Amino acid sequence: MDHRTARPLVIFAAFAGSLAIGLVVMLWALGGLSTVTAPSAIGGPFQLTNQAGQAVTESALKGKPTLIFFGFTHCPDVCPTALFEISEVLKAMGKDADRVNAYFVSVDPERDTAAAMKDYLSSFDPHLQGLTGDPADVAKVLSAYRVYSKKVPLKDGDYTMDHTALIYLMDRDGRFVSPFNLKRKPEEAAADLKRYL
Repeated sequence: MDHRTARPLVIFAAFAGSLAIGLVVMLWALGGLSTVTAPSAIGGPFQLTNQAGQAVTESALKGKPTLIFFGFTHCPDVCPTALFEISEVLKAMGKDADRVNAYFVSVDPERDTAAAMKDYLSSFDPHLQGLTGDPADVAKVLSAYRVYSKKVPLKDGDYTMDHTALIYLMDRDGRFVSPFNLKRKPEEAAADLKRYL
């Protein structure tokens, strides 16, 4: 190869290589490469209380696929919408709904007592269990599931909660599978969920 044609090729290869490295470094610096979390890094031991006052631990996830949604009873729109959609999926599953866990975990344990959860969930499918606990126990669960949650003060002295609004799908072994898509017909979501029974 003529050195006059080889030199531009070497310069081009060096430029392309440095561009690729630069893009990877930039993605890493911006957090783009850290957003992919290994499934095993989501979930873990917990001990909370359901709306009936009974203790619930991570062992309750074993043997059934599980849907988990994190929210709070004073939520104005996102939470009731998600719980309604989960209820519609459970209804579409028919008798198979008994073979699925569905949990609504509070990000606001100060207000979401077991009694408050029981009252709130009476409007949704009876398979849905509300989980709450003392702030330290709830904080452990939020950390284990990589849930963002922040108290946001309101003008009247009250507060609301900003939080992650994913529905987590866990398999029969209690391992994270993926976020569960509720933005489709309940029958389609139910058919998808049945694959994990």
